[in-house]
Parts: sequence; structure tokens; C-alpha cells
Amino acid sequence: MLKSIVGVKFKKEGKIYSFDAGDLELKVSDLVIVSTDDGMSIGTVLTSPSSAPEESLQTALKPVIRKITEEDLRIRDANKTLEASCFSFCAERIKIRNLPMKLIDVECLFDKSKIIFYFTAENRVDFREIVKDLAQKYKTKIELRQIGARQEARIVKGMGICGREVCCVNLLHNLDRVSVKMAKEQNMSLNPEKISGLCGRLMCCLSFEYECYRERKKEKSSHSRKENAGSADPPPVEKNP
Repeated sequence: MLKSIVGVKFKKEGKIYSFDAGDLELKVSDLVIVSTDDGMSIGTVLTSPSSAPEESLQTALKPVIRKITEEDLRIRDANKTLEASCFSFCAERIKIRNLPMKLIDVECLFDKSKIIFYFTAENRVDFREIVKDLAQKYKTKIELRQIGARQEARIVKGMGICGREVCCVNLLHNLDRVSVKMAKEQNMSLNPEKISGLCGRLMCCLSFEYECYRERKKEKSSHSRKENAGSADPPPVEKNP
């Protein structure tokens, strides 16, 4: 049996997830209500429907419930207002309880079955009392989710040293691993100020041309060995300014 599959994104800076479109006729940019492990959520269709045999899927896909309606949009707007209220209240409770954590974002699921609070902290934080405060006030399931510096930059957004919006917001669906080796391979300066992003971690763009540089170096190395066969002088090395 063939399944109609679409890619759905929940936030501008988030990942793309696959969902079962069923019999719905969907196109890119459609707003939809989908079922997730956490509950119902609103997402945007990012990839056109494609077909795949059900038996070829590694896991069962959650369904797209429907295209968004006017009532759904009203609920979304109400949830945005609730998220702002939740942020203010939670930030106040964190300050009152003097907890070493920084609140970054709040996400209210479409059906209000759960409210997720995203925060950063240097170390493990005992936030059980905060959870009690939030559950008592909002009468729903509460989750506090600790995120890293790269995820924080993705949520907060900002401009990179290139003068453009940081790549993790506009260009990347996944935050793949970036290493100092990538900078070395491209003969870049290893000055932390030049290769670190707003998050304080290595810039994501170091990975964009990494494979091209590796292949080019292999080709040049092979060519140089042939040209310098029998010569004691090493081939010149190009530096990336």
C-alpha cells in the first residue's frame, strides 16, 4: 500500500518531519494540523507529497489531520498570547527562586495539552518547584526542556559576521556537527573570534565547503606528487586569507 508523505516544519528555524498526508490534497506552504507524540500542532508543508510503499517506512508516520481553518488560526493567535504570559510568569518565578537558568522560549501545543519551556543553564538545575508553580497556574502538563547554545541562537536569531541572518535560522534544517578540523582543512585562521558564531560555538558555515576543499586538496596533492617526482622541494601550500 502506498503512503502519501509530506514534509512539515513547525518553526521557521526547525527541522522538517515526515507525515502521512492520507487523502488530503496538499501543496508547499499549506498550513496544517498534525498529530505528534506531544499532541496536536500547527505546521507548514515544506515538501510536495511523494509516494512510498508502507512497508519501506522505518517507522509509522503520524497523520496530517486537516488543513488549517479560520477557527484554528484564532486558536493559534490565542496560544501566542498565552505563550507571552507564560514566559513572563516563568521568568518571574525563576528570579524569585533564584535558579541558575535562563528562559529562552515558550511553546504552547495547539490543543493546550502541554506547554514547553525552553531554557539554558551551565549545569543541571532542580526545577521541580518551578514546574509545580507553572502547573498550578496553567492547569496543564508542563515540560521544562534544557537546550544548548546552538539551539538558543537558532531561537533568538541574529546577524552573523557576514552581515546575514545566522545560517541555523534560514539555511539549516538540522544542526550537524562542526569541528576545528573543517577550519584547518580550509586553511582558515583558528582565531576563535573569526570562526565562532553568535552562539560561541564553531560557525555552521565551516561545513558548507568542507567536502569541496577535501576533494580539491586530494586532486592537488596527487597532481603535485606527479609534478614533483624526483624533486626534493615540497609543493607550495595555499593559505585561505
